Amino acid sequence: QVQLVESGGGLVQAGDSLGLSCAASGRTFSSYTMGWFRQAPGKEREFVGAISWSDGITYYGDSVKGRFTISRDNAKNTVYLQMNSLKPEDTAVYYCAAAARRWTSISGNRNTYGYWGQGTQVTVAS
Repeated sequence: QVQLVESGGGLVQAGDSLGLSCAASGRTFSSYTMGWFRQAPGKEREFVGAISWSDGITYYGDSVKGRFTISRDNAKNTVYLQMNSLKPEDTAVYYCAAAARRWTSISGNRNTYGYWGQGTQVTVAS
């Protein structure tokens, strides 16, 4: 069982940067591919990015590529999402997710992920 707790959301201006953190429980964090998703009001949950368990390979959704960066610190059981050049359309609740099974290949498919945090609100004002 993996428990995830996000932090770092807030209100920023367009063009600003913001960093999110996701702290995971358990001693097997390093064996889980981790992902970030977001959901705006009235929209489907959207893939933001992911980082593999094995070699730190990252993969991003088209809407954030080049602006957002995912990293992880296995010693701290934490995954990060650094968001730069934020736009009003980035406004959403951001969710951290862990793959349903250990040693899963990196994926942008929501069904790959079986553990979810409670979400943290990010609001970008124009």
